[in-house]
Amino acid sequence: QVQLAESGGGLVQAGGSLRLSCAASARTFKSDAVGWFRQAPGKDREFVAAIRWSGTSTYYADSVKGRFTISRDNAKNTVSLQMNSLSPEDTAVYYCAAGAVPGRMRDQYNYWGQGTQVTVSS
Repeated sequence: QVQLAESGGGLVQAGGSLRLSCAASARTFKSDAVGWFRQAPGKDREFVAAIRWSGTSTYYADSVKGRFTISRDNAKNTVSLQMNSLSPEDTAVYYCAAGAVPGRMRDQYNYWGQGTQVTVSS
């Protein structure tokens, strides 16, 4: 069982930045990839970004490409999401998830954190 804990959410003005972190209790072959998803009120949970513990490739949704950066620290079992140039449309609960592959679909991930709220004011 892998446990994930997000941190770093909060309230920020449009144009500002936030850095989210996801701490994993363990890394296994079933959790080699970590993804970030987000869910705004009344909307489906959507893919944001993903990375593998064992590789260098990163994956982004078109809506965040060029503004968000995902990175990992294997020594600390932590994956971070640096979010720049935030807009009110980025307001959502952000979740990190772990799975075998860095997919864009929710059902490709086996483990989920509890989420952290990000609110961007205009």
